[in-house]
This record gives sequence, C-alpha cells and structure tokens, in this order.
Amino acid sequence: MLQLVDGNYKANTTHHLSQMVAVFRQVRRLSRCTVVLVVSHDSQFLAAFAKWSMKGRLLVWATRLLVATRLTLPQLQPLLTSYWTYTMMNAAFLSLNHVSSSYPVFSYLPYTPAGPQVVHVASWTPLLGVIVTEGHMLFPEKFSNFYGSQVNVTALPFALFWEERKGTGNITLYSGTDYYTLAAIASALNFTIYVVPTSSWTEVTRLVEERVSFIAPVTHNVMPHRTEKYDFTFVYEFVSMDFSMAPPGLQAQWKALYYPLSSNVWLYTLLALLVMPFVLFIAIRMKHTNIYYSSGSTLEIGEVFHDMTGMLLGQNLPPRLPKISSSRILIATWLVFAVVFTSAYRGNLTASLTLPKYPPRPETLPQLVDSVKRITMQPYGREFKNFFSKSESPLFQKLAYLINIVPSLMDGQRQAVSKNQAHLDNRRYQLYNIAKWFTRRDGSEMLYIGRESIMPGQSAWPLPHDAPYTAAINRPLMAVIEAGLYEKWAFDLILEVKRESRIKLRQQQQNEQHSDAQVKEDTLSLSISHMQGAFMLLLLCLIFASLVFICELNATGLRHKGHGSVSNNNDYDSSMYQ
Repeated sequence: MLQLVDGNYKANTTHHLSQMVAVFRQVRRLSRCTVVLVVSHDSQFLAAFAKWSMKGRLLVWATRLLVATRLTLPQLQPLLTSYWTYTMMNAAFLSLNHVSSSYPVFSYLPYTPAGPQVVHVASWTPLLGVIVTEGHMLFPEKFSNFYGSQVNVTALPFALFWEERKGTGNITLYSGTDYYTLAAIASALNFTIYVVPTSSWTEVTRLVEERVSFIAPVTHNVMPHRTEKYDFTFVYEFVSMDFSMAPPGLQAQWKALYYPLSSNVWLYTLLALLVMPFVLFIAIRMKHTNIYYSSGSTLEIGEVFHDMTGMLLGQNLPPRLPKISSSRILIATWLVFAVVFTSAYRGNLTASLTLPKYPPRPETLPQLVDSVKRITMQPYGREFKNFFSKSESPLFQKLAYLINIVPSLMDGQRQAVSKNQAHLDNRRYQLYNIAKWFTRRDGSEMLYIGRESIMPGQSAWPLPHDAPYTAAINRPLMAVIEAGLYEKWAFDLILEVKRESRIKLRQQQQNEQHSDAQVKEDTLSLSISHMQGAFMLLLLCLIFASLVFICELNATGLRHKGHGSVSNNNDYDSSMYQ
C-alpha cells in the first residue's frame, strides 16, 4: 500500500508531488496489486494529484485508489467529473465529513443505465469495517457494459481497413475490416460509435494521447517511438510494410534479334565462325597445296569464310566441295552445328517477338534503394522516415533519404506508374487499391508488390496510456480474430473490389468504338514495333551495301579512266613511230 498524506498544500509543493509520484510508480510496477491511499482535505491538492498521477503514469486498472477526505459530495463533484484519475480509473472516495460513526464510500461510474453518476458503493465503520452496499462492489467494474453510451473514436479512410462513403441523406456510412471489428466490439460491450472528425493521422493519434478519443480503430504498426506516446490493444495482425512500383518497361524492340541467345552464346558462335574457316583452310592446304575445291579453283581463305558463313545462315551448299574425306567430315560437323544453332535461334526469336521480355524487377530492399530515385509515403510516413533515419543500417538510412511525403496513396501509386519510383505502404491496402484502380482490361496490373517486406511487424489499435478499458476491448477483439472473421472480411472486400473492377472494365470495353474482332486482331498480330529490329538491320545492310556499291563504281571508273589513258598514250607512240 502506498500512502500519500497531504500536509498544507502549496503551489511550490508541485515539484515534490511529481517526484513522489515517480517513486510510487516504480513501487507499483514491482507489485501486481497495489492500493494507493490519498488523504487530503484540499481540493487543489486532489486536483494536482490527479494531474500528476496521469502524467507520471502512476495508476493502471489493477491499481486501486482510495481517497480519504472531509470534502462534501458537492465539493467532490467537480473532481469526479473533470479528472480521468477519478472518473475512469479504479478509484473510490471515503467521505469523513459525517457526524455518525458510519462513513460512506463513493465511486464514480461513467456508464450506467441512468448515465454517469456517483454511486454509494459501501460504508465504513470503525467497528464493522467496510460494508458493501447490496448490488455493488467496493471497486466496481466500469467497462463491462457501456449501456448504449457514445464512445469517441478517431479514424481516417484507409482502404480495406476503414472506408467512408455518403449514404442517403448525406449520412456517412463506414465499412472495412477494422470498422467491422469495432462494430462487433461495440455490440459486445453495448456502446455506440462516434467518429470524431480529424484532418490528419497525426491528429488521430494526438486525440488518443489527450484522451479525447478512446481508441483509434485503424491498424497501426507497433513501434518503439509510438509506445512512448500511447499504448496498444492486443496485437491482432502481423502486417507488413511493402513497396509497390510499376514493372520495368519492355526492352528496346530493335534489340529483338539479339535477345533469343545469351551474350556467351553469341561470343562462342563468333569464335567458332572465326576459327573453323582457318581449321578447314589448314586441313585443305596440308593435303593439297594449290587445289581447294573439286572445281579446281585456287585455295582462298576469303572463299572458305564466305561458304562457311553461308552454311551457318542456312544457305545452299556451295557448288565446290573439298575432295578429301577429313575436310568433308569437318564440313558435315559444321552443318550439324548450323542446324542446331539456327533452329534454336528461330524458335527463341519467334517467342521473343510474340512474348514481351521484361528486364529483372526489384524485389528486395537492397534492389529497391539501388534502382529508384524516390520513394513516396502518406503523411504518417514521417514517423517511419524518422525511425529509419535513426537506424545504424546504411540500407535503412538510404531508405529514409529516398522517402518523400505525398498527400495520399493514390498520388503515390500514380507517380509510381508514371515515374521510376516506388510507394511504401501497408500490403493489403495497396493490393486493394491496385485491384480497384490500377488493373488493365486484360486483368494485368500496372503495379506489383515487392517480394520482400520492408518492415514486417505487429499491428494493433492505439489506446491512451494505461487505459482502464484495455482488457474490456481486448476480449471481444481476440474473439473476432480467433473466429477468423477478420480474415474473412478482408477476403470478401478484396473479392468484391475485383468484381466491381471487372464490371467497370467490361463496360468500358463495350463502349469503345472498335469491335472485339479488331481488338483480337491487334492482340495477335505482330506490329511494326515487334519487327523494327529486322527492318533496322535491313536498312543498315542496304546503307552499307550502297556505300560499297558507290566505292565499287568509283574504283571501276578510275580503272577505266586509267586504261583509257594508257590506250591513248599507246596510240600517240604509234603515230610517232610512223
């Protein structure tokens, strides 16, 4: 038992009171059940104690507070209705201002069938001790039944968890997994929900800290810096903070001729094409010095390279073949290699032209911070940015540097679609929004969720520090989770939004001017963008051939001009000899 007896209360004793409350709190934390006895006849001292007991977190619901005072009930009434310590906590008042030998014990009950009221719960006499009034308890349970009273909560729209829409008569209607859970708790505890208007997530939790709001029934990650401001309910879900971003765009189609084979295959094929002609050239020369082909032409390395390149490209066999068997075996081996190579290339080329080839996409945190220039978060992301910046990990410090605040999830994901950046948010929230707003007609999604979670963690609802109704909230909350209702509501909501999205896209498709046949034809046909690599190669070859042709014309013209000059000189010499 902790005893606090008021002397002559003065304003300058406030500092000593705060120190005593801090010491008492340490003692209270060492014991499961603590009774705090306050003896004072000064309303100012009792008001100061109420203030410092809440500020110093002296009391929890398991702590029983008994105030012994000579103040009359009318004098106590302002204290009972104004201070959380006396109104909501497990407190009772022993009134010593009575002539008789029986002293009444009062307790303030904020929720009764008749509304908030002061109740005579017991009497104390020096001979008989405490006599509990029939139908009451000395320290009654205040939050097992709210008797239809209004309970203030704070929340903002957070899709899938908490959604708002206007109904008939401009009445705000709520839905979402967390709202349905709160409604189930409200039904179990018999209270009505009143959503206090708020403008930001900071205000949502600030009103909880100030005890204006009893609870913020929207999922919040349990983080160390948040526990310094408020408590949390039972951890009902393990959520993850994930990133969404647009898949990397298609690689340049003009490289389509290169995609079917890897760089190593192209390199080894080039080496084989360079080495094999020399091998064949040496084999022929070692057997026949001047004869290369059966046609009897002189051996030339350029012709060997030309013929073997033609065989690799699938051209007909050259009309001239080597006579010796070893060379023919070498050519047969080259033909087998050419058949295998060209068959594999043609098959993969067809696939690469008809199926899009995407580059590797970021899936983990290290890949994310190395591939994007900006990461967006909603306004509540300032807490996460500050949390990451204090980390000793260079990876999280870089993540904090990249985080920028945007007004909403829609703004962040729209920017992620149009720019090389990502959006960081709750995984379910993002999946819901992607299914609703970022799904194409063919069912593909404009954004994807990274495989690795940025920060998996526990999720709960914020409550004021040492809220006495925490246990009352936790019991039905745990029942909802263990019954599987929360997961069922989440599954149904996502399924419903996907169904609505499909209906919307189907209506848009019906309103389009193009027919289904035209759409199908556009989907199956290869466009010029698919074939631009082949056309660009053809254009480059034509340009190169034209340049070579011009050079040949110039060389031929110079040769004819040289022959003409020689002929004229010969005629001139003949005339001189004549």
